[in-house]
Amino acid sequence: MYNFMSKGLRVVKQKMTFFGIGMNVQWEKGIVLRLGKYSREVGPGLFLAIPLIEQVYVASTRTMPIDIPKQEVMTKDNVSVYINGVVYFKVINHRDAITKLKDPAYAISRYSQTALRDVIGTMTLDEVLNERTIIADNIEAIVDKMAHLWGIDIESIKIQDVVLPDSMKRAMARQAEAERERRGLVIKSSGELEAAKNFKVAADNMTEKGSMYIRTLSTFADISSDKHSKKKIYIIPPEIINAIKSFTQE
Repeated sequence: MYNFMSKGLRVVKQKMTFFGIGMNVQWEKGIVLRLGKYSREVGPGLFLAIPLIEQVYVASTRTMPIDIPKQEVMTKDNVSVYINGVVYFKVINHRDAITKLKDPAYAISRYSQTALRDVIGTMTLDEVLNERTIIADNIEAIVDKMAHLWGIDIESIKIQDVVLPDSMKRAMARQAEAERERRGLVIKSSGELEAAKNFKVAADNMTEKGSMYIRTLSTFADISSDKHSKKKIYIIPPEIINAIKSFTQE
């Protein structure tokens, strides 16, 4: 039996017959080669082939996944990342898929790797990390254009992992920490500015007659409520203080 294989994924295979009779399952379509030349097509169900004269090759028409192996790719801003993905495809023209490709799965995988490198090379690291859908769509557009010439339709491509080097991870962690510290300082300074405004308003209000005295009494009440404090507090009426100030000024 002659098999076209890619890491265990069988897309195309030679169909064996018994006394010239063979059978395809529902998801198989194929072609008959007579003395090595294309003769006709065969679909699901029973078919006839002349022994020793005709050979039958069939292709699966089901959707199949194939990996894009993890590879190191350089971004536009010269950062190396490791990326892998998966391609979902199916055969739509079994004649082209059988006669034009030795191994359809391998061809799709390799072409997808090349397309991935081309796409990532035009993007910065931030774009690679944040725009996986756009990357997958761009790769799909490139691969699907070529795959149709092979009788294959690319249904979708997904980016699985984007792995950064350890040095880049540490640099990004330091950057994130610095950003958090910056935001903390901004929030703290905003709070201090707001507090300063409130203190100014409070100071202006305290200049009114009796306001400062009421505030002083409130402060003394807060201090005296502390049961653990052994300090003694003496309250002097403001009239006495003003009289003393007047006497000393004279």
